[in-house]
Amino acid sequence: MDIRLNGQVKTLVITGASSGLGLALARHYLADGAVVAAIARRGELLDQLVTEFPGRVHVYALDVCDVEALQQAADDFIAKAGLPDIVIANAGVSAGTLTEYAEDLDVYQRVMDINVLGMVKTFQPYVAAMRDARHGTLVGIASVAGFRGLPGAGAYSASKAAAISYLESLRVEMHGSGVQVVTICPGYVKTPMTAVNPYPMPFILDVDEAARRIVRAIDRQTSFAVIPWQMGMVGWLLKRLPRWVYDRLFARAPHKPRGVI
Repeated sequence: MDIRLNGQVKTLVITGASSGLGLALARHYLADGAVVAAIARRGELLDQLVTEFPGRVHVYALDVCDVEALQQAADDFIAKAGLPDIVIANAGVSAGTLTEYAEDLDVYQRVMDINVLGMVKTFQPYVAAMRDARHGTLVGIASVAGFRGLPGAGAYSASKAAAISYLESLRVEMHGSGVQVVTICPGYVKTPMTAVNPYPMPFILDVDEAARRIVRAIDRQTSFAVIPWQMGMVGWLLKRLPRWVYDRLFARAPHKPRGVI
């Protein structure tokens, strides 16, 4: 991967950078010389990146639901490192949910706020400047779980389906502007989010391998990528199953454990 763009070091913004896929993506780009704005709620974990890559990590401990904090972080990073070449909206949460339980309503709200509106709020401070510069890439991390509604994961599936549609709308809006929009739909990746899943996870990837494949898709400016490709085939099949077949196949599928975020 060429970390330089027109002779300049790449600059990136990555949310959810304190663990899992976001941390792996941050480390991948930093190891190749990039300057990164690392955003996550847990600032103490982000500080480890500063120690590991001194002088090239700008840490912003904030919640992606906080639009003012995101704007302040964007202003600060642009002042210090310039307009980012790539913004990766990776922050996301998952929890088992069931509509019949009133206590799950707050979980539904939180999942949608982070996984969908958090993506919008992450991109918003950069879009106009990128359009003016006719340069930049906006990357949204969605999921194969957004292809069909998974039992016991109504909040997560709905949020990722919404993210996919939102990113498509944004891509069309940016068409011809010089700003690229990339939708990434990972399958199963070995992270704390999937560690609690009580069911088989086909084609599961090590988090570093998943990050490498995502970076390749971003480098290619792929508008829509499913990682790994085998999950793309699974997703293609699931989307085309008749409803009655899908319902029978998944009615007894195991559920992700319910819980608060």
